[in-house]
Amino acid sequence: MRQFGQLLKNKLAMTLAPNYLCPLCQQALLLTDKTYRCENNHSFDQAKQGYVNLLPVQFKHSKAPGDNKSMVIARRAFLDKGFYQPLVDKMLTLYQQYGQLDEPLLDAGCGEGFYSHQHKTATNQVYGVDIAKETIKIAAKRYQNCHFSVGTLSKLSFADNYFSWLTSVYAPILETEFTRVLNQGGYLLTVTPAQQHLYELKELIYHNASEHDVTKTPISNLTLISEERLTYPMCFNNSDDVLNLLAMTPFAFKASNELIEQLKSTQEFSCQADFILRLYQK
Repeated sequence: MRQFGQLLKNKLAMTLAPNYLCPLCQQALLLTDKTYRCENNHSFDQAKQGYVNLLPVQFKHSKAPGDNKSMVIARRAFLDKGFYQPLVDKMLTLYQQYGQLDEPLLDAGCGEGFYSHQHKTATNQVYGVDIAKETIKIAAKRYQNCHFSVGTLSKLSFADNYFSWLTSVYAPILETEFTRVLNQGGYLLTVTPAQQHLYELKELIYHNASEHDVTKTPISNLTLISEERLTYPMCFNNSDDVLNLLAMTPFAFKASNELIEQLKSTQEFSCQADFILRLYQK
């Protein structure tokens, strides 16, 4: 009986073990004693938070690529308040309608894992990849039922045809690489800003604020299955929430010190959340 229990435990461990490829030679990585190693003896240590860094120094374009620590902290605080939960709910509805809920899923450009972990079921494996080490640290520490790694989306450390579902939320959309890791019949769900997304916030920063350009779609070979627009007002009565929202956006760098001080004393503020969700199939 004890032997059966150990066999079952070993089988479960094999089932739940992450399946990564070596970023240097594309051979399978095996995890032993908290070190991932391939047959060519390239090794990558598992961090104490549980993630693995699969971004070799020669693949980096800067010392610390991706979002900086202040952006990470601001985004985590903002998302924890639930302002984007309607977006998650819409994503999960599509996943439950079209997805294979017991097959591997990848969140490409996962950030702190906010969207990743909410796709976890009792039987699937959820992977999150981001180029920013600080975000992956937070994700791995908070959501230990998912697999997180530091890596580049242009060269994912996964085998061909491995995933049945791939999400890309406000991250670079690389059709060729995403198509490679998707299995036949698998789905890619992209989330991009629609015309009015955060428009009221942009008006505070730019004299002539423009709407988002939604005419460009980076996907040309996958089949578009569904396209939906999700829009709703976000009402803030806490200046910290507005400042966190600003800090997690790319136009935060354009905000003047005067505007920052103005927002600190703001009692109420409203702006639009406006998303486009496109579901593609391979």
